[in-house]
Amino acid sequence: MKLKKSFTSILPATLIALLFFLSIPAARAETNPTARDLAQQVFDRDRGFNSKADAIMVLVSKNGHKRTRTFKNLRMVKDDLETQLIRFTSPADIEGTAFLTVEQPGWETDQFLYLPALRRTRRIVSSQKAGRFVNSDFTYEDMERHRVDDYDYTIIGSTTTAGVDCYILQTIPKPGTASQYARTTAHIAKAALVPLYAEYFDAKGKTIKQYKVLNLEKIQDIWTETTVMMEDSRKNHQTYIKTQQIEYNTDIDPSRLSSETLDEY
Repeated sequence: MKLKKSFTSILPATLIALLFFLSIPAARAETNPTARDLAQQVFDRDRGFNSKADAIMVLVSKNGHKRTRTFKNLRMVKDDLETQLIRFTSPADIEGTAFLTVEQPGWETDQFLYLPALRRTRRIVSSQKAGRFVNSDFTYEDMERHRVDDYDYTIIGSTTTAGVDCYILQTIPKPGTASQYARTTAHIAKAALVPLYAEYFDAKGKTIKQYKVLNLEKIQDIWTETTVMMEDSRKNHQTYIKTQQIEYNTDIDPSRLSSETLDEY
């Protein structure tokens, strides 16, 4: 399977919100999965046992003002548990800032944020996970994986997104599961098992945010979301992340992904 078109630039928000630059063959799943099975397939899809990437983050205000940042991303999986490090490299006011997510046995997830201006690392506690990650439209909750069994799922239909056949999967947190979202609906590509679009709702059924994949590529035989956008519907503010380069299944020093080394930059 090949992608026919690629993302070339970050377009004005009024245009890019309408466009998806991706193409996936319209292959359909051989069998119709249950909603829970579909969620598990999305969670389990191949993302390599590790990866390293260079990326750009662009914040776009409701007035169209843009702020650009660059960062590096390291990710490793061991014993089915994932550790991921994001370290910003520019501009100067955020350079050196690092964010570490560490999954622990029993599905506890630790998050640490290193702020070079303060020369200290702080843990992100549960009550802070609805907060905005480095003032972007992604929250700390968005930056971690979630156990499939903590949610209830329903396939509420099918749709075509950017010419791609998709399931529409509704996700609701089970009682006792902490989340800022009362409900999420996602368009899951039937062939690639990648969420191409998601809408997040509050307890009153009002849209909080929208997520879109704007570019999808097959890299080292792994479907990779190389450009994504998250929009805060209440603030009319968007965050775009474009992966400039990524390599899967490569050499990464595990000691670089540790809360004890976040200040080493």
